[in-house]
Amino acid sequence: MSSLKNRTEIGKVAVLLGGSSAEREISLKSGQAVLAALRSEGVNAEAIDATGNFLSRIEGFSRVFIALHGRGGEDGTLQGALEILKIPYTGSGVLASALAMDKVRCKQLWQGLGLPTPAFSIIENESQLFLLDRIDDFPVMVKPAREGSSVGMSRVERAEDLLAAVKLALQYDVVLIEQYITGEEYTVAIVGEDVLPAILLETPRNFYDYVAKYQAEDTVYKCPCGLSDSDEKQLQKIAQDAFRSVGGKGWGRMDFMRDKGGQFYLLEVNTVPGMTSHSLVPMAAKEAGLPFNKLVLKILETSINSQ
Repeated sequence: MSSLKNRTEIGKVAVLLGGSSAEREISLKSGQAVLAALRSEGVNAEAIDATGNFLSRIEGFSRVFIALHGRGGEDGTLQGALEILKIPYTGSGVLASALAMDKVRCKQLWQGLGLPTPAFSIIENESQLFLLDRIDDFPVMVKPAREGSSVGMSRVERAEDLLAAVKLALQYDVVLIEQYITGEEYTVAIVGEDVLPAILLETPRNFYDYVAKYQAEDTVYKCPCGLSDSDEKQLQKIAQDAFRSVGGKGWGRMDFMRDKGGQFYLLEVNTVPGMTSHSLVPMAAKEAGLPFNKLVLKILETSINSQ
């Protein structure tokens, strides 16, 4: 990959943040952290809140650092617009972004490739709520298909609680009812060509929800994660395979569960992971010897080959 060593050759960078998705508040924090890092490294960067006719405000910028989470920033629509405008951008392209954002399509792809992922059912609208009678193996995770940051998600322990959880998730999107894997939760990030050390996540909450991710002070992150070398290499290999399967490039993060028998299960791919003080990619990068500012510059390098 080419390198952005000469700051003046980078040109003017637009950091797209905020937007109008359910993850707006997290995106604002990620974007401001990215902006501060770029400026401290001598990069001419400016924050643009991706609301209204924001595309007209990025004319004259040399490249875009995408710090938008969720719909409108992480689902391929923004990437397509930037390609039409011929403005290089960070991270994955149109197809990879759209696939990774859609948990249903992504899991169907993984099933076809033989990659391990929990079993699931789909509820597309309220007229299909009768299908809930077929769910009899609890607990399950109920998720909107195209949301992030655990928005609209529930862990359901009993059949009588399933309807309310599905109705909540249907407020956001098509619903994924996923087998719950009892065990440890891990995440693995990829930046450029490097697979970063895995992180073990521990929370006293019902699951690793929005509060555990962004607000709680009792969430525990272990990096090194405590896996044997062979198990961590296996986990990293599955992460690479999952990222490549959707056509991901630049940077991303894969989330996993590991059952009591030691089997890893893919949960999802994030093509624009968080970059807040609680975020996982900066944590793994630090363990790998890559401080936050250098991590941001390395991600910016991925904009070189985005066209």
